[in-house]
Amino acid sequence: MKKKIIYEIKGLYRDSFRITGFEFGKGKKSLCIVGSMRGNEVQQLYCCSQLVKKFRQLEEERRIRPDVKILIIPCCNPYSINTQKRFWTIDNTDINRMFPGYDLGETTQRIADGIFSQIKDYEYGIQFTSFYMPGEFIPHVRLMDEGYSDVITAMKFGMPYVVKRTVRPYDTATLNYNWQVWNTKAYSLYTSTTSRIDKKSAGQAVLSILRFCKSVGFVKYQENGDHPSIVISDKELISVRTAKSGIFEPLVKVGDSVDEGTPLAEIINPYDGSVMETLYAPRRGTLFFMHSDPITYAETAVIKMV
Repeated sequence: MKKKIIYEIKGLYRDSFRITGFEFGKGKKSLCIVGSMRGNEVQQLYCCSQLVKKFRQLEEERRIRPDVKILIIPCCNPYSINTQKRFWTIDNTDINRMFPGYDLGETTQRIADGIFSQIKDYEYGIQFTSFYMPGEFIPHVRLMDEGYSDVITAMKFGMPYVVKRTVRPYDTATLNYNWQVWNTKAYSLYTSTTSRIDKKSAGQAVLSILRFCKSVGFVKYQENGDHPSIVISDKELISVRTAKSGIFEPLVKVGDSVDEGTPLAEIINPYDGSVMETLYAPRRGTLFFMHSDPITYAETAVIKMV
């Protein structure tokens, strides 16, 4: 294992800003794994830390193919992690909306450029990312319906779901999209949580990476059993929206199978405790996403079903 500085900004009055990577193997650039890019992505950071630990063990046991190079970057935004702010603390910009970056631009553009210049030539790219809304997911892998990624490869992770999503205009400044512009097969992994550590889904994510690496021949790893994935489109996800704002009280959990008409959540009046609204399942299905904050706005998609 080789520990290296991916990008650094010298600090005048405090320690320098450093993005650290861990490199395994000495062959061609085969796989890059990127973790936390936002200050609340603690679960994503944790997943990468466990991967570094596992790959170090695999390397010591000579179970990584000698002609491949694997790079893991656990955190691309340690400053926001330290200050517990989701976006860049100074101007509230999102590094994952700045790719491929610009070395003479704003700070987050320079950071994006510094990262991307080091990782753009890898054959495969995997990003542990988070949803724009706070909530819990069924663990799954996502890929864009345009570019070099494909469903067959995505199924090699063995995650419960593979989600194909339509490219939107704002995606053109994300890491996943720009990876594919540079001919990298890019995939996004979603675990159950973001701002808190869930060891069960983190372990599931680590195993999915090892499963993928085994299937493409990067590592020697033994695992029993099949891990089939259900392939869906993001257009198949059904949103359940609130009509009222208030305290959000879920009545079911992510992953539960429900029938049409099943009560899913209640919106509680924050002053008198009365139930202002009950959300019901529009059809039979499985809860794919659930809002996790205690407060919700009106006209908000707090639940997604598949």
